[in-house]
Amino acid sequence: MAIIAAGGSGKRLGADISKQYLSVGGLPVVVRTLRVFECSERVSGIVLVAPQSDLDFVREHIVEKYGITKVAAVVAGGTERQDSVQNALAALAGPCDMVIVHDGVRPFVTGEMIKQVVEAAGQTGAASIGVAAKDTIKETNDDNLVTATIPRGRLWLVQTPQAFRHELLVRAHARAKEDGFYGTDDASLVERIGVPVRMIAGSYENIKITTPDDLKIARALMSETMTSRTTFLSGIGYDSHRFAPGRKLILGGVEIPFDKGLAGHSDADALLHAVCDALLGMAGAGDIGRHFPDDDEAYRGISSLILLERVGAIIAGKGVSIGNIDVTVMTQQPKLAPYAGAMTANIARVLKIPEASVNIKAKTNEGMGFVGRAEGLAVLAVVSGMERSKND
Repeated sequence: MAIIAAGGSGKRLGADISKQYLSVGGLPVVVRTLRVFECSERVSGIVLVAPQSDLDFVREHIVEKYGITKVAAVVAGGTERQDSVQNALAALAGPCDMVIVHDGVRPFVTGEMIKQVVEAAGQTGAASIGVAAKDTIKETNDDNLVTATIPRGRLWLVQTPQAFRHELLVRAHARAKEDGFYGTDDASLVERIGVPVRMIAGSYENIKITTPDDLKIARALMSETMTSRTTFLSGIGYDSHRFAPGRKLILGGVEIPFDKGLAGHSDADALLHAVCDALLGMAGAGDIGRHFPDDDEAYRGISSLILLERVGAIIAGKGVSIGNIDVTVMTQQPKLAPYAGAMTANIARVLKIPEASVNIKAKTNEGMGFVGRAEGLAVLAVVSGMERSKND
């Protein structure tokens, strides 16, 4: 399980909104963080800590809007970060072996960091990501006069994620609460009860966004990352089906009242079939017929929403994310405008993308061709997305 601590107000940043909701590269900071944990095989669930006043906003506009399905609970933060983590520990559902704690405003965390810190904690009980100190470090007195120059050879700048055996972290927090001790990170609480913490080399880019300068650096890093590590992709999908009596008309996963449906092996949802083909094409993963043959009885009458979900998993497995889906349905009848919203919601929900990333429109064929003669309908889908470097 992972605890994402995003309960701060961001006062040091001086922004109108909390730092975790500020946009970096077109997404809220905390969403970028959550998506890394959402994609990690080492994370079975997430407890997200947010300010008490923001709980409803976070559930609706962060978790639901961006399809973060691993979030099991959104809990209120405490007075201090340590209190917030304690609240999250209390909200963990059921037993778990390992707990990962990460700052919600460290959006440059990677799946590899999560993997390495969890593996290290599995061996020692506790581990933290960090980087070696590069600058000379001096200790001063109250008048800012240097009293010592500290050898930096064994000094680390500590970051998150940090990972701990569950019972160990619970015990460390309980002792700190009993003693009235507040540490600056969870590792310090574990150190207090005599358990060594293994340090794992992370990245100097794994910054915590706290000050205006941090925000500038984050936006510069994101711009460089999107330019150098991202390949932009697109795909086109097309499908057409004849109208057939005695069948339901299903488009975009929505049953539409009409006297005819579409002929096909599955539910004949031509709209979703076109979207599936466009997605597969974008990822260089063949077409819908290759993955779901129309002579396979396993797919007879199957909901195309299930096929769409499987296609989403296929392209995610190739490291491809979806940016935008644009669909045009060519049909003389029936009118589809009243159902476009429900279709959009279905696609967004299944693919775990914002509804704003899906657009559906319908056109007649001005009485021309098989569409104009109302013999059937056709669908054209265009999608865009991106593929991140395999090293990310």
